[in-house]
Amino acid sequence: WLLALGTNLSALFILIANAWMQNPVGSKFNPDTMRMEVSNFFDVFFNPVAQVKFVHTVSAGYVTGAIFVLAISAWFMLKQRHLELASRSMVIAVSFGLASALSVVVLGDESGYTAGQNQKMKVAAIEAMWETEPAPAALTLFGIPDQEKGVTHFEVKIPWVLGLIATRSFDQPVAGINDLVEQTRGKIKSGVAAYKSLENHEKTENYDNLGYALLLKKYAADVGNATPEQIDMAAKSTVPPVLGLFWSFRFMVGIGVYFIALFVTGFYLAAKRKLVSSRRFQLAALCSLPLPWVASSLGWIVAEVGRQPWTIDGVLPTFLSASSTAATNVWFSLVGFVVFYSALLIVDIFLIARCVRMGPKMEGADYA
Repeated sequence: WLLALGTNLSALFILIANAWMQNPVGSKFNPDTMRMEVSNFFDVFFNPVAQVKFVHTVSAGYVTGAIFVLAISAWFMLKQRHLELASRSMVIAVSFGLASALSVVVLGDESGYTAGQNQKMKVAAIEAMWETEPAPAALTLFGIPDQEKGVTHFEVKIPWVLGLIATRSFDQPVAGINDLVEQTRGKIKSGVAAYKSLENHEKTENYDNLGYALLLKKYAADVGNATPEQIDMAAKSTVPPVLGLFWSFRFMVGIGVYFIALFVTGFYLAAKRKLVSSRRFQLAALCSLPLPWVASSLGWIVAEVGRQPWTIDGVLPTFLSASSTAATNVWFSLVGFVVFYSALLIVDIFLIARCVRMGPKMEGADYA
């Protein structure tokens, strides 16, 4: 219990830190120390993004556990081993898994609403939505985004759905990429004024958009005298990679829908007492084993690529947060981590496979 508590607390604090990078509430820029400082710990700890991400991640972990139990139980059934134990564990897996998968959907919807309030560009990029959608906004089911031309080919849309997810209303539009880029131009100009105040050692009350001025460091040697063309390039750089986001999100959602269908099918077969005899379901369950990890990775791609070009959204651009460490040291550390964790992965898979092949050995159990 202590280990589980420690693990969950560690995950909570990691998610709080990650959520703050996506929605930096409870903090403000201090011109005297030239850094962001916590102004309200309560706001940081109860960041709405952190709350949604934590419960969403925990639910996704429950789905992963359910799929793992389901897949191993299916393997026993296919091998005609420990059928009584496999049948019981599969019933538990499909029941718990269905509840968890539905929770992921509900909490994912809440995550979409939170992003619609705090990270409008991420939502627009996920939807490959170049122009603002009038209320109630439609959700793009399929399409081929072309970021260079700013269009999405072969769009298939579902009316009203995006409006309900992003705004929880029928009367609020959802901002498109082009309008958001235009808004960013204004924030950059406001940030330049704050940047000039810092350069001249003058104090100002508004540093809210200072991070947007920092985007210009990639395009202008003198931020305070950036040209309209440089401001335009900086504004356009706030659009994340649309094609990858668009399809990562849809593959993630598709896997989630598949999980619900799989658990519903298993629940039905369990009610009809056909789990042991349904070889197709057993094969499907076994082949589903790697999918939770794929879906989880796609979810993190959506979360982290979606906030580019920001390390801290609206505060610190990614290119300015790069370490000054020599590239050789970075490569050495990276290779070391890859080798170490790959070795752990191989050992982990070997031990799990060995335990599965051995099967349960419970004293006094009739299926041992």
